[in-house]
Amino acid sequence: MSSASDINTPAFADALVSTCRATLGDSLRSVVYFTPDEFELLYVRRDLYGGDTQQTHDAKAALVEAERVAFGPDEHYNKETYEAESRPDFGDYEFTLRVFSEGFIGRVVSGAQGVLVTTDELELSEFEEMEVAIRQMLRGVVG
Repeated sequence: MSSASDINTPAFADALVSTCRATLGDSLRSVVYFTPDEFELLYVRRDLYGGDTQQTHDAKAALVEAERVAFGPDEHYNKETYEAESRPDFGDYEFTLRVFSEGFIGRVVSGAQGVLVTTDELELSEFEEMEVAIRQMLRGVVG
């Protein structure tokens, strides 16, 4: 299994952040790369957390922990969860978008790695464009 230290080279991290910035613009709040065991904060907008590194790390650690369900047996949308005959007919899982009153959390998972993105309010189409680009990047690193 790959870890953040194996996959998350500076060039890969820069490419993930650049992709998110290009697709989500100034609404981007943060980008976090994570695996089942660790995470790395790749980007945090300067106006957040008052520049407090520990507060930023703690906030993102809690967020990552909540989103790690994507790797475990409690993730109900994995292909392995369904028998072929009982699988929903709306296609494969692509990404998770959590909507809050003042922003969004997007989660893209491929294998044993994922990316969390937080933003101010945006249009769903902007998230779809980002998800496709990140999923291709994650698959390219491992595959």
